[in-house]
Amino acid sequence: MSDGRGLDRDGCFLREGALDRVAPEFAPVVTAARDGITARFGPALLHSAYLYGSIPRGTAVPGVSDLDLLLALRAGPTPEDRTAADALEAELDAAFPQIDGVGILLFGVDRLLSDLERHDMGWFVACLCTPLSGPDLAGRLPRYRPTPLLARETNGDLFRLLPGLRRKAAGASSGAERRRLTRSTARLLVRAGFTLVMPRWGGWTSDLAESAEVFGRYYPAHAQQMRAAARAARAPDDHPHLLDELLEGLAPWLAAEYLAVHGPKAPRP
Repeated sequence: MSDGRGLDRDGCFLREGALDRVAPEFAPVVTAARDGITARFGPALLHSAYLYGSIPRGTAVPGVSDLDLLLALRAGPTPEDRTAADALEAELDAAFPQIDGVGILLFGVDRLLSDLERHDMGWFVACLCTPLSGPDLAGRLPRYRPTPLLARETNGDLFRLLPGLRRKAAGASSGAERRRLTRSTARLLVRAGFTLVMPRWGGWTSDLAESAEVFGRYYPAHAQQMRAAARAARAPDDHPHLLDELLEGLAPWLAAEYLAVHGPKAPRP
């Protein structure tokens, strides 16, 4: 039973998403993704596959939402694995107009189950991913609560990401490239803003508009900027100039505040 904030009665995260929540218009996409994964990553390579994002949550919008997948490989991903995943991304994106982009994350099982990733990618698989095929790794991971440790290890690296985001923004050479970067940057900032206050709020949501509103209760001076980021994450074409504003205004403030409140995320190799 839920407490209304994405937690069960014990205060632990409820897993969001399920295959039976996939809307009918996206069902062929999910079937094609499963078939494509099987064709390119056989049982010798693939441990398990997962959906995440709006499609398994049942909130996807045809022609707007993307398809998000995570593959847990038996060994760490190789360049050949990445090439195969890139090819599948392009194939699915071209075949289905109801999705706008495909993203496939690749991780080795050992890394997903490691102590280093316990409160980042381990939590992500256990709480935000929907099993698509293979044995579910969630059974080998703990139950999670909205703690400061989880906040630190999920988005406590925003300060490290900012220089790269600024370089990408400066080098974006097309409207489509800038649109994709606006969308991904806005998503990142809204989710980081939410996880900044998540332990105080005491719950979980993946809804970007709700995330912005929750954030705004604790930081009203930045509420309008965060609401604008949430809108741009859904409709980046409507906000052509917001990317630079976010990267020069909200993003550096948020990165500094995150460090002050939760500290830096543990560095990865």
